[in-house]
Amino acid sequence: MRRTPVKSALRRTWVLIVAVVVVTVAAGVSLGLLAAGDDGDGGSRPVGSAQEDSSRSAPTGESSRAASKTPSPTPTRSYPLSKTPRTIPAVRSHTPARGPGWTPGKGERVVVSDGDLADEGRLLAGELGLTYAGEKDDVRAGDVRLALNDDEGADPESYTMTVRGGRVTVSGPADSGVFYGTRTLKQEVHGGGTAPEGVVRDEPAEPVRGFMLDIARKNFTADWIEDRVRELGDLKYNQLHLHFSDDQAFRIESDTHPEIVSSEHLTKAQVKEIVGLAAGRHITVVPEIDSPGHLGAVIAAHPDLQLRNVRGVPVRGAVDISDPDSAEIVDDLLNEYAGLFPGGQWHLGGDEYQALVVSDPEASFPQLASAAREAHGSGASVEDFTTGWLNDRADTVRAHDKSPRAWNDGFFRGTSVKADKDIQVAYWTGKEIGARLPAGYLSEGRKVVNYNDEFLYYVLGQPQTFVYPTGQRIYEQWTPLVLRGTQAVPAKYDDQILGGTFAVWCDFPNAQTEAQVAAGIRMPLRATVQKLWDSGRPELSWTGFRALADRLG
Repeated sequence: MRRTPVKSALRRTWVLIVAVVVVTVAAGVSLGLLAAGDDGDGGSRPVGSAQEDSSRSAPTGESSRAASKTPSPTPTRSYPLSKTPRTIPAVRSHTPARGPGWTPGKGERVVVSDGDLADEGRLLAGELGLTYAGEKDDVRAGDVRLALNDDEGADPESYTMTVRGGRVTVSGPADSGVFYGTRTLKQEVHGGGTAPEGVVRDEPAEPVRGFMLDIARKNFTADWIEDRVRELGDLKYNQLHLHFSDDQAFRIESDTHPEIVSSEHLTKAQVKEIVGLAAGRHITVVPEIDSPGHLGAVIAAHPDLQLRNVRGVPVRGAVDISDPDSAEIVDDLLNEYAGLFPGGQWHLGGDEYQALVVSDPEASFPQLASAAREAHGSGASVEDFTTGWLNDRADTVRAHDKSPRAWNDGFFRGTSVKADKDIQVAYWTGKEIGARLPAGYLSEGRKVVNYNDEFLYYVLGQPQTFVYPTGQRIYEQWTPLVLRGTQAVPAKYDDQILGGTFAVWCDFPNAQTEAQVAAGIRMPLRATVQKLWDSGRPELSWTGFRALADRLG
């Protein structure tokens, strides 16, 4: 009789244990379901989740009874908060979320909300091995959707990229911003990577992110230039400045003056291919016919236009701007190429006119002094007359809806004739005679593009004091405010500085091959665009940035 209470107690204890186990298992399953389900950030349930299993056909007969006796565990997964994507240039903002992210899969689609995004959609689909499906309203797993939004007043180069629910949406107020979003996505999934869950909001700090190439002194092939266009597009550059006329050569086919074209040159058909490829990547090609100096190739065919001093000695590369034929031939070329380069920018040169490097230009070049007085009054100088030449060429390109730009040493102080206010200053040097500090241009209210030769000049052969710039020095020391040398201008001028341009000059064209140039500028290009997209202190160290560049290719 004394054993009965003991058995009852044991039985009650066993029942209690079983109940606790059941409750614990149930709670664990519930937590697993929550972890695998909607996380509040829009994340999707992974394949193999409890929700997916519950939708399958229920087992019947003996299988059902066996399943009820021995339930199979349901696989679950929880995701940590996503990390900010690593791209070049770095994205400005990323809101993390929990979820699997997105990777491109066979048969998945790129769809667009607007036909204006067809080019961007086709390009991305081809790059990622996806199907371009055009304008679609339906939603499928794995989709990449490109869309225009109605965010009035937003930077047209801005974009938002949302990775959620196994899909990606890239939207922006203009197709340029959407394109930059696709560049971010392309980098994120490079080499089998995953676009992290969450929302990227991104836009550039500077509207001008340029690369200049001197094809006058060195004949670069069309294929090499096109390769650079693809590289620039992926890095979110938006201007390619082509310097194609100088003392050494004139490198683009001409119908109005074929006599000036060098034997090695680009045909107009090749230029159209380059311009079209660039346009598809939202890169404006900015042409430059430098004048009134650096016209040696034109003078070789028209020696009568060459400037001569009072003793009759010819001046290298300089046309006589008192001769109306000089203006006529330059305007012929500007008008001819206006249609070949449909973008809204034109570089007029204006630098290093050799008539102005002597101590007394009026005495050395009496024909220029006489023409200056006739055009601008009795007190006018050769600098006044040269400024008038620049303004006249600006009028020529304005007639084709182009915004003019000129090198900073083509602007002079103390003249009665002023360069037109809308001519942008391409600031490259402070070494010229009568050099002016950058503030001299900025205080006049001028817009400036930074070509600082201390950081951004890659001069083949490293003549004079030039050395090949390094990406590390640009990355660690340069910002768009550093216009001259290593000294930044006051931040109050930030809005007047439109951005910057990394320049390749070919003073000694055989010093490097095309392949060596491409390798030499690879990291400087990446460092420059990082500082133009976001001029603040980069999050990554130089070592980390270089490793990222190597991983992205």
